[in-house]
Amino acid sequence: MEELHAAFSLNPTSLLLILVILFQLCAMILKVYRKRVNQQCYLLDYVCYKPTDDRKLSTELCGEIIQRNKNLGIEDFKFLLKVIVGSGLGEETYGPTDIVQGKELDMTMLNSGLGEMDAAFIQTLDDLFKRTNVQPADVDILVVNVSMLCTQPSLAGRIMNRYKMREDLKVFNLSGMGCSASLISIDLVRNLFKNHDEKLALVVTSECIGPNWYSGGERSMLVANCLFRSGCCSMLLTNRKSYRARSKLRLKVLVRTHRGCNDEAYRCAIQQEDDKGLTGFYLGKWLPKSATETFVYNLRDLAPRILPVMELARYVLKSYLKKKTDSTQASVDFRVAVDHFCIHPGGSAVINAVGKSLGLSQHDLEPSRMTLHRFGNTSASSLWYVLAYMEAKKRLKTGKTILQISFGSGFKCNSAFWEVVRDLEEKDVWEDCIDRYPPETLVNPFLDRYGWIKELTSMPAQC
Repeated sequence: MEELHAAFSLNPTSLLLILVILFQLCAMILKVYRKRVNQQCYLLDYVCYKPTDDRKLSTELCGEIIQRNKNLGIEDFKFLLKVIVGSGLGEETYGPTDIVQGKELDMTMLNSGLGEMDAAFIQTLDDLFKRTNVQPADVDILVVNVSMLCTQPSLAGRIMNRYKMREDLKVFNLSGMGCSASLISIDLVRNLFKNHDEKLALVVTSECIGPNWYSGGERSMLVANCLFRSGCCSMLLTNRKSYRARSKLRLKVLVRTHRGCNDEAYRCAIQQEDDKGLTGFYLGKWLPKSATETFVYNLRDLAPRILPVMELARYVLKSYLKKKTDSTQASVDFRVAVDHFCIHPGGSAVINAVGKSLGLSQHDLEPSRMTLHRFGNTSASSLWYVLAYMEAKKRLKTGKTILQISFGSGFKCNSAFWEVVRDLEEKDVWEDCIDRYPPETLVNPFLDRYGWIKELTSMPAQC
């Protein structure tokens, strides 16, 4: 018995060594745990931009804007009528002030662009700071993305100056990233959070429409005029412990896909000049193909990260069996992991294609369709108008999941998978109209008002 006791007894030196090792092991585990916790990215709040009513693009005003373009012929009018009727846009979308006032040919890139951006930035940021009770000096990281306006100093610097933010603020200004830029900005913030604890990040996402309005006659460049509208969203993200309980969403997965190495994908959506030297945004014939391929690549990367093992196993088994029988390709059911789909409202064709690919219902697609109808394609900020619709309809409950899918020039497809932290029901920009949505019909009145154009064989005198 004494021998057994001696075998298990430790001298003070050995005991001290074991305690030191245990302490270091506990410290290492605690460090890993804290790092994992601090790497979380929470959406504290967001505010979407709602321009004044005098900037609404009614049927009559759209007709006037089109007729002011002297580079268009009767066949161009017929083409534009077809595009607008099938666009999915309603009569309450917003355009830039200079376009509404008929100053297409008198605009300057700098003054017009800055005026357009200032209006959007100031409204959303003032509201965001007030709503969250966060002071501009509290912000540690600032990311601004506006694709088609690059100034010196930067737009991010302009915001920093207006709100007198701290000198040690980490500032990033992104341009040229297109409609998928907001998720790129969030990915940048998420990566910064991995190495910086207890931080607060401000992301501002918008697009400069007015100075990039196309006044020429190339049809592939006129389409953008029919789809893109004014919009902006400012949001606060954080990994601070003190803000987690009051946050709205927690970011779980973010996947970015960029196929710029492919010539067709790179050139299918690009800013360029026409034969007359007029600048516009070209949407080419390769766009549907490039968007589909990029979407597939993104889903391949996303699926293993969010889907349960059983769904992945089911897909592998069905793929094997269908390959043996030469049947159609098996599909993955993302609805087993996703409760709400937030699809970029780039156009009715985009929404329909994504919905068909994922096997979504009309209820799933409703937020994107209604956003397109009410606000149009506001570029990188569009996703947040869709999210605001879901919130206004009180769909977002604690623990539910959201998948955001965005497309952009390059060609890019980015997706973000979020978890709802608490029940959400703020109405934001939908407050004055959410009770009217969805309407009985989404058919816009352009065909009723301008259907006579289809019968014309020559230009009428007033045009």
